[in-house]
Amino acid sequence: MAVYNYDVVVLGSGPAGEGAAMNAAKAGRKVAMVDSRRQVGGNCTHLGTIPSKALRHSVRQIMQFNTNPMFRAIGEPRWFSFPDVLKSAEKVIAKQVASRTGYYARNRVDVFVGTGSFADEQTVEVVCPNGVVEKLNAKHIIIATGSRPYRPADIDFHHPRVYDSDTILSLSHTPRKLIVYGAGVIGCEYASIFSGLGVLVELVDNRGQLLSFLDSEISQALSYHFSNNNITVRHNEDYERVEGLDNGVILHLKSGKKIKADALLWCNGRTGNTDKLGLENIGIKVNSRGQIEVDEAYRTSVPNVYGAGDVIGWPSLASAAHDQGRSAAGSIVDNGSWRFVNDVPTGIYTIPEISSIGKNEQELTQAKVPYEVGKAFFKSMARAQIAGEPQGMLKILFHRETLEILGVHCFGYQASEIVHIGQAVMSQPGEQNNLKYFVNTTFNYPTMAEAYRVAAYDGLNRLF
Repeated sequence: MAVYNYDVVVLGSGPAGEGAAMNAAKAGRKVAMVDSRRQVGGNCTHLGTIPSKALRHSVRQIMQFNTNPMFRAIGEPRWFSFPDVLKSAEKVIAKQVASRTGYYARNRVDVFVGTGSFADEQTVEVVCPNGVVEKLNAKHIIIATGSRPYRPADIDFHHPRVYDSDTILSLSHTPRKLIVYGAGVIGCEYASIFSGLGVLVELVDNRGQLLSFLDSEISQALSYHFSNNNITVRHNEDYERVEGLDNGVILHLKSGKKIKADALLWCNGRTGNTDKLGLENIGIKVNSRGQIEVDEAYRTSVPNVYGAGDVIGWPSLASAAHDQGRSAAGSIVDNGSWRFVNDVPTGIYTIPEISSIGKNEQELTQAKVPYEVGKAFFKSMARAQIAGEPQGMLKILFHRETLEILGVHCFGYQASEIVHIGQAVMSQPGEQNNLKYFVNTTFNYPTMAEAYRVAAYDGLNRLF
């Protein structure tokens, strides 16, 4: 057994682990990265964010080709299989791995391939694929092992027609009809992707409204758009059992309904990857979803052990995970890079996409904040008309008296990019966070960003 000494050992090379490792290395610490895959990047690169968003981009291109009259001059609409579209995602994954491998090499971070677990509070044992055990001693250890799809024990995920959001990437055919169980972010994104490929989708939601944490108007817009695109949404439904057939599945619901389809995609919850870490050896407890608790410095109940990313729960976004990992390392090296990550924009890559930051109308009404609304509908925006993307809107919520921007909500083309302009203004101190910024600033024309100016005028015109 070889023994190595480090200042910081990071478990997991996803966004949180990478952010932590790079920040610690830049601060002059000797850092090791432990990951069970031979390629860095974590679930984000190999199973989650990158492949699903690459899939979405390819499907959007197919949809544009098949619906734009200009392309009819060169041919009829074309059908693409899911495996064919998946090939484009694989190319992106390879490029991401190459880039991220370079980060570790340039910053002299040692990468250990294997399963890491705690022997004690300052020792990680790594079982390598060949069975060799490496022993890493460290002053500080950061847990960034991410999460995986939650799998109820009563569902047979070995059945060839039952998938979760990881195994769906191995789908070797294109189903005619697909059941997506769970209408959270991942479920809604995959419902959009398969719908774009012409698949009939049954989206089963155990709540009464799609993505109920969103502004209700945005949620309703998504629901309406789904209903026009081969997606049947079934609200307030819970599964009773899943029956696997030779040629498909039957989902039995507690309401007595039954749904038959070619395949089932389970998208109902995530579980923290903590079961193989040996946390019982150092006294760290996990909740029912396998997540660990941390304080605002990302420190666990063991002072020299930290946690970041999906393994600590909310908000379970790649963007936040990177910043959490960087902040966890910042707490260790004390180089001024720590911050508690709580101002995260929501990015949901449905078709069309959704993004928001700040408060929504329901929250402001409940808090009795005197707010007003400014809207810009994309059907009237020149750039959206040029791009053939008329669906959607930008919605700004602001204080009636101070004009402080309280929330930005966007549904439609480039929503995840557009929201950052509002985020930048909202982060300004004091009176600099003001709706008038958008009417006193010249925007390029035509752009989607110009929607801020239109929405600001709309909001100001509502004041009296």
